[in-house]
Amino acid sequence: MFSIGAFASMGRVSVRMLRHYDKVGLLRPARVDEFSGYRYYEADQLRRLNRLLACKDLGFTLDEVKSILDEDDADLAGLLRRREAELVQQITADQDRLTRVRARLALIRAEGASPSEAVTIEPLRPARVALLRGVAASSDHEDVGPVIRLLFGELIKAMGTDSPAGPAIATYRPLDGGALEVQACFPIGPEAPSGVEIAELPGHPTAATYLHRGTMADIGLAYQVLAAWVEDAGHGTDGTAREVYLTSFPEPEENWRTAVQLPVT
Repeated sequence: MFSIGAFASMGRVSVRMLRHYDKVGLLRPARVDEFSGYRYYEADQLRRLNRLLACKDLGFTLDEVKSILDEDDADLAGLLRRREAELVQQITADQDRLTRVRARLALIRAEGASPSEAVTIEPLRPARVALLRGVAASSDHEDVGPVIRLLFGELIKAMGTDSPAGPAIATYRPLDGGALEVQACFPIGPEAPSGVEIAELPGHPTAATYLHRGTMADIGLAYQVLAAWVEDAGHGTDGTAREVYLTSFPEPEENWRTAVQLPVT
């Protein structure tokens, strides 16, 4: 048997916590000396301590931990895996939310200092592409991001060993009800890959273009710069847009270069 101090050291917990777990009935000592009151533990009790701490770290209350520890190992392992998956999902959602907040703060800080001089006018060239289509619920990055990532992932698989003839392109067109049609495109040469739609992206005589540097979470700045320029210059736009990924995967996203193009009249 081990003294409470030795057991605490092996279990990587404090003596104070072991006394608390004893008090609330979660982990009783194997023996308590009737004269000194010293607590003693057996090595096998580390198994229960490990499960207790895992449940506690996963956010279960002490009352919940009591009932969980009485389940057999298979049920306990399944329960802990489900809770782990929930936490991973929550962390991912929180990280995405933090990214959006930071991006929105960057937009707010950039208000009134939009580098409209960085907007250029150039023709929007037609392009023969292999493409896949999808619909995002809105123009919000939270809705668009998962759709465009899925489309490009599927398009890469469909292309197989065929190499694109130029940088990847995404196009966006507003739909009724606030939804957004999304197209993921790879320019192709004369030989068309099988299993994907082949189409000609139309050209346009004039497009306002802004070169965005950085992550896609910050792409909103490019659209705000273009919107201010279009209005100041007295142009009109139909709401469609094209993004050309001049530098993208496998480069780190903070190094990406994206040409954002709005056809204007």
